[in-house]
Amino acid sequence: MKTLAITKYLFTLVGLGMLTGAFFLYQNTSNFLEHATRVDGTVIELIPSHSSDSTTYKPVVAFTTLEGQKLEVTSSVSTNPPAYSKGESVDIFYLPAEPHNAKISGYFSFWGVATILAGMGLVFFMIGAGIMLSAVLKTRKEEYLKAEGVRITTEFQSVDLNKSITVNGRHPFRVLCQWQHPVTSEIHIFKSNNIWYDPSSYMTKHITVFIEKNNPKKYYVDLSFLPKLAQ
Repeated sequence: MKTLAITKYLFTLVGLGMLTGAFFLYQNTSNFLEHATRVDGTVIELIPSHSSDSTTYKPVVAFTTLEGQKLEVTSSVSTNPPAYSKGESVDIFYLPAEPHNAKISGYFSFWGVATILAGMGLVFFMIGAGIMLSAVLKTRKEEYLKAEGVRITTEFQSVDLNKSITVNGRHPFRVLCQWQHPVTSEIHIFKSNNIWYDPSSYMTKHITVFIEKNNPKKYYVDLSFLPKLAQ
């Protein structure tokens, strides 16, 4: 349980951190483009970068500032196939006070890092927030059923491991009980919420279940009689 609690908060905070970082990168790039000067540049070289299974290329672009200073800038983005060809004309943006920090025009050059960071942050945040939202909705459902649902008495059947969930190599337990509908004579099997200790020695013959009126598929197995797990 502690692991699940830490995970939801950790994922949410990491996601928020990444989204915040992506926002600041976006703001910085927007501010850069707002104050930058655009000039024409020419690709003079493609620098190969070798890895274990491929080779990618970074373009080197020569340009002349409006003040007549001749400079070169190497792209931070390496691709295969090359994004540019030697001799190709490209747009260069630079701040008049920092011409050596010029950037080659292109979506990934300007927005690539922010886009990746925002995408990763959104995934982390949605996982963490999703876990918390699920817990809130689950609690609301239980409170609604206890307040507005129909109280029935069921027969205890068994305690099973919920092998669909694994945390630190452990599976939680679930209590199974059954009830026969007095009108339809159908047998309904109810499964409790997950329990992170074996409740077998504390079980009673009859267990209270709250069901939604006319819809036994929506239910809550009341195990409030069980002892609480120490934190």
